[in-house]
Amino acid sequence: MSIGFLRQALNALQKQSRSRTSYRVNQWFKWLSPGLSVKRWLLISVGGVLLASLGLAIWIKLTPIFWMIELVRGFLGVITNILPNYISGPLVLLGGLLLVLWGQTRTVGSITKVLRAEGGEELIDVLMAHRRLYRGPKIVVIGGGTGLSTLLRGLKTYSANITAIVTVADDGGSSGRLRQEFGVLPPGDIRNCLAALADEEKLLTELFQYRFRAGDGLTGHSFGNLFLTAMSDITGDLEQAVAASSKVLAVRGQVLPATLSDVRLWAELADGRRIDGESSIPKAGGKIVKIGCIPANPPAVPAAIKALKEADYIIIGPGSLYTSLIPNLLVPEIADAIAQTDAPRIYICNIMTQPGETEGYTVADHIRAIDAACGERRLFDAVLIHKKSPSEQSLIRYAQQNSHPVFLDREAVIQLGRRIVPANVLYEDETGFVRHNPQKLAQVLLRWYGRGHHGK
Repeated sequence: MSIGFLRQALNALQKQSRSRTSYRVNQWFKWLSPGLSVKRWLLISVGGVLLASLGLAIWIKLTPIFWMIELVRGFLGVITNILPNYISGPLVLLGGLLLVLWGQTRTVGSITKVLRAEGGEELIDVLMAHRRLYRGPKIVVIGGGTGLSTLLRGLKTYSANITAIVTVADDGGSSGRLRQEFGVLPPGDIRNCLAALADEEKLLTELFQYRFRAGDGLTGHSFGNLFLTAMSDITGDLEQAVAASSKVLAVRGQVLPATLSDVRLWAELADGRRIDGESSIPKAGGKIVKIGCIPANPPAVPAAIKALKEADYIIIGPGSLYTSLIPNLLVPEIADAIAQTDAPRIYICNIMTQPGETEGYTVADHIRAIDAACGERRLFDAVLIHKKSPSEQSLIRYAQQNSHPVFLDREAVIQLGRRIVPANVLYEDETGFVRHNPQKLAQVLLRWYGRGHHGK
């Protein structure tokens, strides 16, 4: 082994050591950041120990103040006889600071070792992220389907004060079967939102979306739907079930059903037909001219109204216009709360039209449909639209299903009194499906909010 090789290895080790030392110093300086509520409590604790010791000494008549003064005077006399004050003073001060630093280092190190998961973030980084997220704006998102859960994945990186108000009108698939067999409100959309807001999102998404492929009565059901159904039975209703599940899953924010009523959608088509059931409406293949629900005017969940009244920012969509978004607005108290707020409100328009619901719809048509469902009231100030067209591969795929990009009829949107927020927020997977990119979408929404677009 050559001397040159050893020298290189030694240099590499020294650099690694310096890098590790620099990292640790940076981590410790983070503890001095304001607002963590750590330094003040440590100082108070130290002061409490000193005060308690003093009180105990006085109680047993040790005259502590006199003896402490005498002890300090004698100690300082000995020190100054040996070393001059300009040397002994700094040495004693340095020794005291080193003892304090050593004690606090060991204390915080022990706490960090216990609280930090193996291979996880540093405790100080967790605390700083927690402070940032819980100081974020109070955001209320309204909708359902995969569009809402996609948006939540992006928003949770900016704020922990998120409330998702979710439709409970679904009557198809696993949710529909559970609704018929157990009489519970459909948990499917709520399941997606809980998974999206959970800290361990990837694992929980896989778990909650897992569908049984075998088993008498289990085939086709997702684990998340069964979990929420069981929790509903244990806690008494879906709202309590979601709250309990949120604690178990460490959900960042809250998910609320729009209503606890057993809501069923109906739609009147241009050809005179009336279609009952959320899952049947898109299959009917006609133009929707009116939509409603049974029972009419269902009561809202009080927590949802409270969240809307306290909201700093309200976002509607994205999602299926007639079967994910509008069902929430058919709850009169929700529509009233949105109309009365001074918070900025924005609607996220879908990128593609949806067969059976919005075939041939422009951006203005989407807006008119929402206005009509809410008594011609203006429930949002702006509409976010995607600027660029999807790829040719995606366009061909969607055209085969009679779905096309939603056309922006700019003048009509402006006449409806809405601002237009254009953005590149599209994501295309390898199969050609078009989705909103969670991070890009959240970034655009928070940027618009931060610019002060709060006027109605």
